[in-house]
Parts: sequence; C-alpha cells; structure tokens
Amino acid sequence: QVQLVESGGGSVQAGGSLRLSCVASGFTFSSHCMYWFRQAPGKEREGVALSSPGGTTVYTTSVKGRFTVSRDNAVNTMYLQMGSLKVEDTAVYYCAAARSAAFCASLTEAGRFVDWGQGTQVTVSS
Repeated sequence: QVQLVESGGGSVQAGGSLRLSCVASGFTFSSHCMYWFRQAPGKEREGVALSSPGGTTVYTTSVKGRFTVSRDNAVNTMYLQMGSLKVEDTAVYYCAAARSAAFCASLTEAGRFVDWGQGTQVTVSS
C-alpha cells in the first residue's frame, strides 16, 4: 500500500530555512504527481507546491520565490526547501501523492485525489 513518510520539520526563527523530505513507497513514484500541503491551526488545508513527473513545479502565491519543491526518483523522495520563513508559514506540512498517474490535479483541487502522509510540524517564531 501507499506509504508517505515526512521528516525535517522543526522550530526555526523567522528568516530561517528548513528542508522537508517525503519518502514514498507502494507505488511508481516517478509516474505520479506529488504535492506538499499545509494546515495551520484554525485554517483550512492548502496546497503549497506540486511536482509533476515531467518536471513541472507549481507553487501557491504566498511561497513563490521562497520555497522550492524537488524530487529524486532514484530514491523515491520529494523535498521542500523552505527559505525566508515567516511566522505565517507555521503549520503541519503534509506530503501527498496523486492516486492516479493519469493526471495532475491543481493545488486547489488535488486534495480529493491524493494519498496522505502523517505530517510534520513546522513552527516559525519571530
């Protein structure tokens, strides 16, 4: 079955950096769209970044220029390099994998079509 295991979360001061990792198993990683989502306390979950099998990346507006999503298909791992972190980036970050290799849903629609990791907490303090 699909397994997604995130790591790399933690506490950092505003302006700092963190790198999240997501190790995937149970499906053909290189063929599927992969996503990072986040959910802050009291807020809805939002799509943060998308990585397509063909190399396309998409970001939500609030993280453009600060976050970079990448993937290493040789080790079935996706990364999220986060820089210039802000207090408002504080959230639980989730790795997600598209259930189907047939298409990549947008960041706003993908939540209905993915399998989820357990999440990793990122806390940014001022």
